[in-house]
Amino acid sequence: MKESTNNLPKELFEPAHLDSTKGEEIAKPSLTYWQDAWRSLRKNKAAIFGLILLIIIAIFALFGPMMNSHGFDDQNLSRAKLPPKVPVLEHIGWLGLDGKMEAPDGSGEVDVYAQKGIDDYFWFGTDGLGRDLWTRVWSGTQISLYIALLAAVIDMIIGVAYGGISAYYGGRVDNVMQRIIEVLVGIPNLVVVILMILVLDPGILSITIALTITGWVGMARIVRGQILKLKNQEFVLASKTLGAKDRKIIGKHLIPNVTGVIIINTMFTIPSAIFFEAFLSFIGLGLQPPTASLGTLIEDGYKSIQIFPHIMIFPAIIISALMIAFNLMADGLRDALDPKMRD
Repeated sequence: MKESTNNLPKELFEPAHLDSTKGEEIAKPSLTYWQDAWRSLRKNKAAIFGLILLIIIAIFALFGPMMNSHGFDDQNLSRAKLPPKVPVLEHIGWLGLDGKMEAPDGSGEVDVYAQKGIDDYFWFGTDGLGRDLWTRVWSGTQISLYIALLAAVIDMIIGVAYGGISAYYGGRVDNVMQRIIEVLVGIPNLVVVILMILVLDPGILSITIALTITGWVGMARIVRGQILKLKNQEFVLASKTLGAKDRKIIGKHLIPNVTGVIIINTMFTIPSAIFFEAFLSFIGLGLQPPTASLGTLIEDGYKSIQIFPHIMIFPAIIISALMIAFNLMADGLRDALDPKMRD
């Protein structure tokens, strides 16, 4: 039975000493907006997983093509469509990285490398022209990431400037600028992209321009909506009263206050651009040989997926991992940068 507090000796109790001078003292260190956002992001395990996955893919995209002596366009028909074979892992049969494949007559698995007298290792196998898929996949990842990031940055710059100007000035300027956006939205995006690629020579530049023709519209609308809510706030009116120019008010006061929304929208734009570039390459409107992207590699492997699935599987895994990682990061940033989304 617990002892009653009335029976406890008074010597166990001491009066608390309160310092009235420390009543307004802040015990915890103050955090900036970005420090608080990073602290919230670190608690999101899915976002951290996406960030780690992105870092791993970026490292392989940068250094993967340099990890062997094969060029991305080195052709050799004598080693065409070799299955993947990886040192050490070749002894683990269930991984399928031992260089073996089913014999055409159904008699069982055969070592294709031994049949063709090839002593070298091809970690992702080779394609129909004998090109090393490891080098081509990571080179294609470089190009896909470059196109997506460039398109996202251009979308962000144009969208933020267009939406900010439209919302800040309002009135007739806003009406005219929004009617232009409505015209662009009314035209199917795929039609615009296909027309631009047909007019320009197929390549990285034409795909980037095609992706940015209408890609900035969504960013412009989001920024416009946010600035419409902010432009009548007290700090903006105070800047106007002090004689600040419109350019300074937009660039120094309004845009920084919507930075979180801009970053979140850009993070969602990047995987969309990667997927759209892969789609264009898959339908034959993408990059031209021997240059490769993840879309062209998937399109090439799709033709022989039933017999040589490794040609398509590896680029498909990489593009899927990129889409998942960027979306996990975007969700995590949305929760961290938007105070309304926090618990």
